[in-house]
Amino acid sequence: MKRVEGKVCIVTGAASGIGREDARLLAEHGAKVVLTDLNEEAGRLVAAEIGDNTLFIRHDIASENDWLNVIEVTLATFGRLDVLVNNAAILALGSIEDTSLELWQKVQKINGDGYFLGCKYAIEAMKKTGGGSIINMSSVAALGGMPMFCAYSASKGAVAAMTRSIAQHCKQQGYRIRCNSVHPDGVNTPMTAALNGGQPIAQDVLDQDPLNRMCAPGDISNVVLFLASDESNFVNGAEIRVDNAQLIGGI
Repeated sequence: MKRVEGKVCIVTGAASGIGREDARLLAEHGAKVVLTDLNEEAGRLVAAEIGDNTLFIRHDIASENDWLNVIEVTLATFGRLDVLVNNAAILALGSIEDTSLELWQKVQKINGDGYFLGCKYAIEAMKKTGGGSIINMSSVAALGGMPMFCAYSASKGAVAAMTRSIAQHCKQQGYRIRCNSVHPDGVNTPMTAALNGGQPIAQDVLDQDPLNRMCAPGDISNVVLFLASDESNFVNGAEIRVDNAQLIGGI
């Protein structure tokens, strides 16, 4: 069954990792997908691999002008916007004592400002055509805090709080725009592999451990597909953890 047949979706950070898998799965289920990323070469390759009804746009999510361009090109090409997956982000190692103001501001600008801009302009487009679904990628770090990821935890906490605010606002305005956040623990992607010396761990090795904290990108994209589809019609303002009960046991 094509679960998002005919929907037009924007996926940021789609050149690799979770974003790549999101774009692939949404397209597989009938969506027209706009892939965005700073990595133009890899992004175009992913769009070519997926095939028809895809478009790649180079995109700095912290740039308001870039967001305006992405929305404009999406509407000009496909005529509407139904789903935004705010996925692109940076992960920076550093406790409160180790984090400089410069690093703090960089993380907030990309992970915070970038998601704010995406939500703001997606709502403007979606409300003209009857509604849609915004999916913000947050983290269990937003809910429990991670001592060695101070700036990242704060940025993802802002994403979670903003998501709740947006969900309430759109409901009160009668826009039929849902906004939910997804909260993974570890995801086996190039971004997290960079913290492990750049060496990814084979997923089948990870899956042998019942205490494993590292899921595959596909575990996240299945949640994204559900939130993008009409199956989640009454799911709004939710914080969906994908963490193998890690938060319950303590970060």
